[in-house]
Amino acid sequence: MFEFERDFAEGMTCIPMAVRFKLDACGVKLSLKEWAKLTPEQRMELFQSPSGTFGERMRALAPAAKTLEIDPRPPWDDASVVPEVVAASAEAKGIALDVQRWAALSPLQRFALCKLSRAKHDNENFVPACREFGL
Repeated sequence: MFEFERDFAEGMTCIPMAVRFKLDACGVKLSLKEWAKLTPEQRMELFQSPSGTFGERMRALAPAAKTLEIDPRPPWDDASVVPEVVAASAEAKGIALDVQRWAALSPLQRFALCKLSRAKHDNENFVPACREFGL
């Protein structure tokens, strides 16, 4: 779990980025309401679950979760291009984010920055995430 997520780490009241990453990878859309129905033990199990078995276990624990189309080339997978939305968020916050720095991040870190840059997101964790990732 990232340090910027520690505010809600106790009981995992929000869906951690590592779980959201696996949800996207297996094509599952899980609402916060559905996440809240899971026990703390189930949430921890999903958090620790390997990617290969995650989707099956997720569907067993939350059958109401929707199925999404899996993006074969999500923007965080391409280390050679900083996605426009991430570049714009970084620039707006005065953070220098070039391709070399982007490429040095792990796929999970790039995923987090993509998610924290979305227009529908409040973006309050974008700067703490960048700080944590050494940007």
